Amino acid sequence: MPEKKTGLPRLAAAVARFVALLAAAFCICAATAGAGASTLDRAAMEKLFPKPFIVGERDATLPIWPIFRQSYNGDVLAAYAFESIDFEPIPGFSGTPIDLLVAVKPSGELLDVRVLSQHEPVFVDGLGPEPLMDFVKQYAGKSIKQSIKIVAPGTRNPRADSVAAEIDGVAKATASVRIINETIIESALQVARARLGFSKGRDPNRVARPKPDVFEPLTFQQMLDRGYIRHLHLTNAAVEKAFKGSDAEGLDEEGLADPTGTFADVYIAEVDVPVVGRNLLGEKKWRKLMDQLDGAPAMFIMSSGRWTFMPDSFIPGSTPDFIALSQANAPVAWRDFVWRDTIDLPVPKGLELDKSDQAIMRIAPQAAFDPASPSTFSIRVLREKGQIFPEHVTRDFKLAYSLRKNLFILPPEDSGLGIDSIWESRIRDIAILGAALIVLAVALARQHFLVRSPRNFKIFRLAFLAFTLVFIGWIAQAQLSIVWLFGLIKAIKGEGSFVFFLWDPPTLMVTIFALVALFVWGRGTFCGWLCPFGALQEFAGELARLLRLRQFGLPQRYERLSRIPKFLVLAVILVTAVFFTNQAEKVAEVEPFKTSITLIFMRSAPFVLYAVALLIAGMFHYKFFCRYLCPLGATLAALSFVRRWKWIPRRKECGAPCQMCRVKCRYGAIERSGEIVYSECFQCMDCVVIHDSPTKCVPLVLERKRARKRERQLREAAQ
Repeated sequence: MPEKKTGLPRLAAAVARFVALLAAAFCICAATAGAGASTLDRAAMEKLFPKPFIVGERDATLPIWPIFRQSYNGDVLAAYAFESIDFEPIPGFSGTPIDLLVAVKPSGELLDVRVLSQHEPVFVDGLGPEPLMDFVKQYAGKSIKQSIKIVAPGTRNPRADSVAAEIDGVAKATASVRIINETIIESALQVARARLGFSKGRDPNRVARPKPDVFEPLTFQQMLDRGYIRHLHLTNAAVEKAFKGSDAEGLDEEGLADPTGTFADVYIAEVDVPVVGRNLLGEKKWRKLMDQLDGAPAMFIMSSGRWTFMPDSFIPGSTPDFIALSQANAPVAWRDFVWRDTIDLPVPKGLELDKSDQAIMRIAPQAAFDPASPSTFSIRVLREKGQIFPEHVTRDFKLAYSLRKNLFILPPEDSGLGIDSIWESRIRDIAILGAALIVLAVALARQHFLVRSPRNFKIFRLAFLAFTLVFIGWIAQAQLSIVWLFGLIKAIKGEGSFVFFLWDPPTLMVTIFALVALFVWGRGTFCGWLCPFGALQEFAGELARLLRLRQFGLPQRYERLSRIPKFLVLAVILVTAVFFTNQAEKVAEVEPFKTSITLIFMRSAPFVLYAVALLIAGMFHYKFFCRYLCPLGATLAALSFVRRWKWIPRRKECGAPCQMCRVKCRYGAIERSGEIVYSECFQCMDCVVIHDSPTKCVPLVLERKRARKRERQLREAAQ
């Protein structure tokens, strides 16, 4: 049953519900708004591609512009230019797709990438747009036929001879740059498939899967004969022939002296297929590997000879530079799995394999690798000419790889969903956060056990808040923000997609947990336990307690009125998000979350001063921002009517006459009547500690005194 309210509390509840209904009405009324589309006309394209480029006529069937280069022999097609929003409108964290100008050459090389519009919170005002502009500039010259991997800033190794291209990421914007990378590659591949002859890829959720029960004992030679293991043998003469006519011809003295000698002997096999892996690795090692691969496909690579795919400079666990896998004319992303066990299957006589020349390459699930379709394995041979500034000359040697379809469970016809995610890359964060949420749920469900020892409860609470601040906030970057509400509104309006929720798994997990907890315990689970900025404010309050700073409070009648401003802030933000979309991110700066959590105070002075001022205010008036200004807290408070249970225990003496819990409640969430205002409760559980304490709860203390008095009277009467 809803809590009974009178006077101003009823007014506050009415305002909360009004805002919730207002938000719903705004969203419904806005649902008919049109979706975003391309923005560049011919004049704009000509400014972006001035002479010697010539902008052709926009394609009648595909939203692309042919870009020609002037030459004496006539105009030559230089690239197809297009806006990414027309092909891959992946929503960012504001819910709005990032719009990029992408120009791809007929060869598959990217001519240019530029940012046309973006509303990513971290790049709008946090780090500013400059890091984003610098990030996309790196794509010029990269080929969509390559594996393009994003590495930590400053760790890129720009080797021209590598089969993989590296892009420097942006600190504090890991998820955003992944979205941008996905946008660039996927939109460019769509144009390449339509106009450049690239084959169409597959949805990673609809590729073939190995049949688990297909197995028979086979020798190494039998697996070679059946094509389960593929072999690439290169003699010194074959490699020298490949370099013939180049500047690197004749540089390999050892090879010239022994033309029939082995340069490279490479074997490749897909070990996640049982008939291949179980025979090659042995049952025990294969089972262990499958547990660790977690369902991802993997290739076992072995080599002997003078060439190696794992030189001294190779970093274990990274993407190799001299081997590559491709399928459907597109690169397959893979990475060294750091598996150094040797194979159990005896190899043919004369084949000597060193342990350092064996590796398992784990294929990323989002690579959409289909083991039932042909693929191509290639090795790269590098020669250097010169000593001070050597010239690199490379040649690639390819090996076709395919397995029989009867080894796989084939998927039904492809529905063309093509949705990728970054969940695999966040598996560590997901596991840690999932375990923490389970611990929190169990602890809150067993509150009486949790508060049995006030000291232990205090330690548990501060430890969990430290985890929330450091891991959920600063490491996993899972600070839930009102910006997500913007994305929801834009998706409802048709200006974005609900898919944006999937791009940040930890934040999605916190969101789902907070919404479920809203039905069970109310808004306090998120605001009191899972909000990183809320945790930071709580630690500021603990510091104030240690410093014995004087605390200021409001009389109860003013405390009730002071709850209303956060709902007014929320109303302004909702109106802005619906009717003035471009200004929404600026209005959302009322939240200090981006400054203090996402960017860890590495921001311009006004924003830092604002966040610090709120923390200082919270040292004198407990959790000042959370209680009076937070629009996200207002949203959860407005939805608190969905809570189903009164989980805070009460006694008949609570409020009449006992006022202990009300006086001790630092949030002002307990009325004089003893009634709990759950929409303002932050679930600190101080009142539960008092309720269960025989030394703090006044009714229990009085009852103990009365019991001792009765015992004394009985003893006196007995005497």
